Amino acid sequence: MPGLYPVTFGEVELLRDLDRQDGWVLSKDGVPQSYVDLKDPTFLEFEYVRLMADVIDLLQDGPLSCVHVGGGACTIPRYVAATRPGSRHIVIEPDGLLVNLVREQLELRSVPRLKVIVEGGREGTAKVWDGSADLVVLDAFTGATMPVELATAEYMGDIARVLRPDGTLLINLADGKGLAFARRLLATVTGTFRHVALLAEPGVMRGRRFGNLIVAASRTGLPVDLLARRAAGGLTQARCVHGEALTNFIAGAYPIKDGDSVLAPVPPPAVFG
Repeated sequence: MPGLYPVTFGEVELLRDLDRQDGWVLSKDGVPQSYVDLKDPTFLEFEYVRLMADVIDLLQDGPLSCVHVGGGACTIPRYVAATRPGSRHIVIEPDGLLVNLVREQLELRSVPRLKVIVEGGREGTAKVWDGSADLVVLDAFTGATMPVELATAEYMGDIARVLRPDGTLLINLADGKGLAFARRLLATVTGTFRHVALLAEPGVMRGRRFGNLIVAASRTGLPVDLLARRAAGGLTQARCVHGEALTNFIAGAYPIKDGDSVLAPVPPPAVFG
């Protein structure tokens, strides 16, 4: 089962976690894309995934209707299925062979009420009904780079269409020194969603090193005080920026629109080396 596998867009590698019997890493082009524990889906290896889980845990009790843009090994769908039984999931993933691999090798069929749409992010989202989702998770990467077409004001508008009025959007992005892309993406998100928070490890938040940042957004409100406490209590003592501090962080950056020439940041070679 460990090894290289051809997929629609290149090849991926499955690596066993030597410290956890049922832990697996899905990697592409040397970049770890997903970690799953097949017997314990609540075990989250990557810190940025734990930050997303912190947000999800603070949403209203009970099952959620979720849309996941970007599949990978489906870590978050597995987590929500385990912590909120009865939840429904639509996963939008353009790589059909990757979906088949995850079904066969990483037991995706065991996740209840999960449907996969094999499409690009925007094409797949367009097929989802209006006002049908409590949660949209945007975690789509080409290698280590977020596709810019999934970061535009037009796409944020389509995500807002899919979300229920009190629904929540979670975005995983990666950025480095200066955080120019993060500022523009946040300017874009705040143009559609009134309540927005940014979570990241302190070194990443200050732009000192390349890493993941999590955006949480809603039209009706976010539990920012609880979220800040949970994030700060994690292993990396992550920060939660919102309100006036977030406005200062954006610092006049322009929203991203369809057709804009924007380069999503690429990590330095040493990040995954």
